Amino acid sequence: MAVDRAESAIVLSGSTMAGVTRITRVTLHEAVLNQLRDMIIEGQLAPGSRINEGQVGASLGVSRTPLREAIKTLASEGLIEIIPAKGALVRRFDENDIREILEVLKALEQTAARLACKRASDAEIDAIRRLHDEMMARYAARDRLSYFKLNQSIHTAIVRASNNSVLAQTHDMLQARIKRIRFIGNETPDRWAAAVGEHEEMIVALATRDGEGLAEVLGRHLDKTVDRVRDAL
Repeated sequence: MAVDRAESAIVLSGSTMAGVTRITRVTLHEAVLNQLRDMIIEGQLAPGSRINEGQVGASLGVSRTPLREAIKTLASEGLIEIIPAKGALVRRFDENDIREILEVLKALEQTAARLACKRASDAEIDAIRRLHDEMMARYAARDRLSYFKLNQSIHTAIVRASNNSVLAQTHDMLQARIKRIRFIGNETPDRWAAAVGEHEEMIVALATRDGEGLAEVLGRHLDKTVDRVRDAL
Protein backbone atom coordinates (compact mmCIF):
# COMPACT_ATOMS: atom_id res chain seq x y z
CA MET A 1 0.00 0.00 0.00
CA ALA A 2 1.49 3.32 -1.04
CA VAL A 3 1.06 6.03 1.56
CA ASP A 4 0.80 9.70 0.62
CA ARG A 5 3.69 11.78 1.87
CA ALA A 6 1.46 14.60 3.06
CA GLU A 7 1.25 14.91 6.82
CA SER A 8 -2.51 15.63 6.75
CA ALA A 9 -5.22 13.02 7.09
CA ILE A 10 -5.54 10.59 4.20
CA VAL A 11 -8.31 8.31 3.04
CA LEU A 12 -8.03 4.55 2.64
CA SER A 13 -10.75 2.25 1.36
CA GLY A 14 -11.64 -1.27 2.42
CA SER A 15 -14.24 -3.83 1.40
CA THR A 16 -16.96 -5.10 3.65
CA MET A 17 -18.11 -8.69 3.40
CA ALA A 18 -21.21 -7.48 1.55
CA GLY A 19 -18.97 -6.20 -1.21
CA VAL A 20 -19.68 -2.55 -0.47
CA THR A 21 -16.66 -0.28 -0.28
CA ARG A 22 -16.35 1.48 3.04
CA ILE A 23 -14.20 4.61 3.25
CA THR A 24 -12.15 5.02 6.38
CA ARG A 25 -10.30 8.24 7.16
CA VAL A 26 -7.01 7.81 9.03
CA THR A 27 -4.03 10.02 9.71
CA LEU A 28 -0.68 9.42 8.05
CA HIS A 29 0.68 8.23 11.40
CA GLU A 30 -2.09 5.64 11.71
CA ALA A 31 -1.60 4.47 8.12
CA VAL A 32 2.16 3.98 8.56
CA LEU A 33 1.67 2.41 12.00
CA ASN A 34 -0.90 -0.07 10.71
CA GLN A 35 1.22 -1.04 7.71
CA LEU A 36 4.39 -1.46 9.77
CA ARG A 37 2.50 -3.57 12.32
CA ASP A 38 1.17 -5.76 9.50
CA MET A 39 4.69 -6.23 8.14
CA ILE A 40 5.77 -7.56 11.55
CA ILE A 41 2.68 -9.76 11.97
CA GLU A 42 3.05 -11.30 8.51
CA GLY A 43 6.81 -11.84 8.94
CA GLN A 44 7.99 -9.40 6.27
CA LEU A 45 10.08 -7.97 9.10
CA ALA A 46 11.44 -11.04 10.87
CA PRO A 47 11.91 -11.34 14.66
CA GLY A 48 15.35 -10.07 15.62
CA SER A 49 15.83 -8.16 12.38
CA ARG A 50 16.90 -4.51 12.29
CA ILE A 51 14.46 -2.08 10.73
CA ASN A 52 16.26 -0.26 7.93
CA GLU A 53 14.47 3.09 7.95
CA GLY A 54 15.58 3.98 4.42
CA GLN A 55 14.37 0.74 2.87
CA VAL A 56 11.15 0.47 4.85
CA GLY A 57 10.34 4.15 4.32
CA ALA A 58 10.89 3.77 0.58
CA SER A 59 8.66 0.67 0.42
CA LEU A 60 5.87 2.56 2.19
CA GLY A 61 6.43 5.80 0.27
CA VAL A 62 7.00 7.93 3.37
CA SER A 63 9.79 9.99 4.86
CA ARG A 64 11.66 8.93 7.98
CA THR A 65 9.71 11.25 10.30
CA PRO A 66 6.33 9.39 10.23
CA LEU A 67 8.19 6.08 10.12
CA ARG A 68 10.12 6.92 13.29
CA GLU A 69 6.89 7.95 15.04
CA ALA A 70 5.37 4.58 14.10
CA ILE A 71 8.46 2.77 15.38
CA LYS A 72 8.15 4.59 18.72
CA THR A 73 4.53 3.54 19.03
CA LEU A 74 5.33 -0.09 18.24
CA ALA A 75 8.15 0.04 20.77
CA SER A 76 5.62 1.14 23.40
CA GLU A 77 3.44 -1.82 22.36
CA GLY A 78 6.37 -4.19 22.82
CA LEU A 79 6.67 -5.27 19.18
CA ILE A 80 9.92 -3.37 18.60
CA GLU A 81 12.99 -2.82 20.75
CA ILE A 82 15.09 0.31 20.36
CA ILE A 83 18.68 -0.54 21.27
CA PRO A 84 21.50 2.04 21.46
CA ALA A 85 24.05 1.67 18.63
CA LYS A 86 21.85 -0.93 16.94
CA GLY A 87 18.66 0.94 16.24
CA ALA A 88 15.14 -0.51 16.08
CA LEU A 89 14.84 -4.30 16.10
CA VAL A 90 11.75 -6.46 15.77
CA ARG A 91 11.32 -8.03 19.17
CA ARG A 92 12.00 -11.75 19.44
CA PHE A 93 9.95 -13.74 21.97
CA ASP A 94 10.85 -17.16 23.31
CA GLU A 95 8.42 -19.82 24.53
CA ASN A 96 8.68 -18.70 28.15
CA ASP A 97 7.82 -15.10 27.19
CA ILE A 98 4.74 -16.28 25.32
CA ARG A 99 3.63 -18.65 28.07
CA GLU A 100 3.86 -15.93 30.71
CA ILE A 101 1.95 -13.39 28.60
CA LEU A 102 -0.76 -15.91 27.72
CA GLU A 103 -1.17 -16.87 31.38
CA VAL A 104 -1.96 -13.25 32.22
CA LEU A 105 -4.17 -12.80 29.13
CA LYS A 106 -6.11 -15.89 30.17
CA ALA A 107 -6.81 -14.45 33.62
CA LEU A 108 -7.80 -11.08 32.14
CA GLU A 109 -10.09 -12.53 29.48
CA GLN A 110 -11.80 -14.93 31.87
CA THR A 111 -12.50 -12.06 34.27
CA ALA A 112 -13.74 -9.95 31.37
CA ALA A 113 -15.98 -12.79 30.17
CA ARG A 114 -17.83 -12.99 33.47
CA LEU A 115 -18.19 -9.20 33.69
CA ALA A 116 -19.23 -8.78 30.06
CA CYS A 117 -22.02 -11.31 30.37
CA LYS A 118 -23.38 -9.26 33.29
CA ARG A 119 -22.67 -5.73 32.09
CA ALA A 120 -22.64 -5.66 28.29
CA SER A 121 -25.56 -4.03 26.53
CA ASP A 122 -27.52 -5.94 23.92
CA ALA A 123 -26.02 -3.58 21.33
CA GLU A 124 -22.47 -4.48 22.40
CA ILE A 125 -23.22 -8.19 22.13
CA ASP A 126 -24.83 -7.69 18.72
CA ALA A 127 -21.72 -5.79 17.56
CA ILE A 128 -19.47 -8.66 18.67
CA ARG A 129 -21.73 -11.10 16.84
CA ARG A 130 -21.31 -9.05 13.65
CA LEU A 131 -17.53 -9.16 14.07
CA HIS A 132 -17.77 -12.92 14.45
CA ASP A 133 -19.87 -13.28 11.31
CA GLU A 134 -17.42 -11.18 9.32
CA MET A 135 -14.52 -13.19 10.71
CA MET A 136 -16.20 -16.41 9.59
CA ALA A 137 -16.56 -14.95 6.10
CA ARG A 138 -12.83 -14.20 6.06
CA TYR A 139 -12.17 -17.75 7.24
CA ALA A 140 -14.28 -19.14 4.40
CA ALA A 141 -12.24 -17.01 1.98
CA ARG A 142 -8.99 -18.16 3.66
CA ASP A 143 -7.98 -14.51 4.10
CA ARG A 144 -5.66 -15.07 7.05
CA LEU A 145 -4.63 -11.49 7.82
CA SER A 146 -8.17 -10.09 7.70
CA TYR A 147 -9.39 -13.08 9.71
CA PHE A 148 -6.68 -12.52 12.30
CA LYS A 149 -7.48 -8.83 12.71
CA LEU A 150 -11.16 -9.58 13.23
CA ASN A 151 -10.23 -12.40 15.63
CA GLN A 152 -8.20 -10.00 17.75
CA SER A 153 -10.97 -7.39 17.55
CA ILE A 154 -13.40 -9.93 19.02
CA HIS A 155 -11.14 -10.62 21.99
CA THR A 156 -10.71 -6.87 22.50
CA ALA A 157 -14.45 -6.23 22.20
CA ILE A 158 -15.29 -8.88 24.79
CA VAL A 159 -12.81 -7.34 27.20
CA ARG A 160 -14.14 -3.82 26.59
CA ALA A 161 -17.69 -5.08 27.13
CA SER A 162 -16.63 -5.76 30.72
CA ASN A 163 -16.79 -1.99 31.19
CA ASN A 164 -13.58 -2.07 33.21
CA SER A 165 -11.09 0.41 31.73
CA VAL A 166 -8.09 -0.82 33.72
CA LEU A 167 -8.68 -4.39 32.60
CA ALA A 168 -9.07 -3.23 28.97
CA GLN A 169 -5.89 -1.14 28.97
CA THR A 170 -3.81 -3.95 30.45
CA HIS A 171 -5.23 -6.42 27.94
CA ASP A 172 -4.49 -4.10 24.99
CA MET A 173 -0.86 -3.77 26.04
CA LEU A 174 -0.25 -7.51 26.37
CA GLN A 175 -2.25 -8.52 23.31
CA ALA A 176 -0.21 -6.16 21.13
CA ARG A 177 3.06 -7.82 22.13
CA ILE A 178 2.28 -11.25 20.76
CA LYS A 179 0.30 -10.51 17.60
CA ARG A 180 2.95 -12.03 15.34
CA ILE A 181 3.11 -15.22 17.41
CA ARG A 182 -0.67 -15.62 17.52
CA PHE A 183 -0.89 -15.02 13.77
CA ILE A 184 1.52 -17.82 12.90
CA GLY A 185 -0.09 -20.15 15.44
CA ASN A 186 -2.89 -20.89 12.98
CA GLU A 187 -0.73 -21.65 9.96
CA THR A 188 -1.90 -25.27 9.57
CA PRO A 189 -5.50 -25.96 8.48
CA ASP A 190 -6.28 -28.18 11.47
CA ARG A 191 -5.08 -25.63 14.03
CA TRP A 192 -6.95 -22.86 12.29
CA ALA A 193 -10.13 -24.93 12.20
CA ALA A 194 -9.78 -25.75 15.91
CA ALA A 195 -9.42 -22.06 16.79
CA VAL A 196 -12.50 -21.23 14.71
CA GLY A 197 -14.49 -23.91 16.54
CA GLU A 198 -13.56 -22.36 19.87
CA HIS A 199 -14.70 -18.95 18.62
CA GLU A 200 -18.06 -20.45 17.65
CA GLU A 201 -18.42 -21.68 21.23
CA MET A 202 -17.51 -18.21 22.53
CA ILE A 203 -20.21 -16.42 20.58
CA VAL A 204 -22.88 -18.88 21.74
CA ALA A 205 -21.89 -18.40 25.38
CA LEU A 206 -21.80 -14.62 25.02
CA ALA A 207 -25.19 -14.50 23.28
CA THR A 208 -26.76 -16.45 26.14
CA ARG A 209 -24.84 -14.41 28.75
CA ASP A 210 -23.27 -17.58 30.14
CA GLY A 211 -20.34 -16.00 31.96
CA GLU A 212 -18.86 -19.22 33.30
CA GLY A 213 -19.24 -20.93 29.94
CA LEU A 214 -17.55 -18.05 28.13
CA ALA A 215 -14.75 -17.97 30.70
CA GLU A 216 -14.19 -21.71 30.27
CA VAL A 217 -13.92 -21.64 26.49
CA LEU A 218 -11.70 -18.54 26.53
CA GLY A 219 -9.40 -20.24 29.02
CA ARG A 220 -9.27 -23.40 26.92
CA HIS A 221 -8.68 -21.32 23.77
CA LEU A 222 -5.70 -19.53 25.32
CA ASP A 223 -4.28 -22.74 26.80
CA LYS A 224 -4.30 -24.27 23.33
CA THR A 225 -2.68 -21.17 21.86
CA VAL A 226 0.52 -22.12 23.69
CA ASP A 227 0.53 -25.47 21.88
CA ARG A 228 -0.34 -23.85 18.55
CA VAL A 229 2.60 -21.45 18.67
CA ARG A 230 5.20 -23.80 20.18
CA ASP A 231 6.31 -25.28 16.86
CA ALA A 232 6.42 -21.85 15.26
CA LEU A 233 8.81 -20.66 17.97
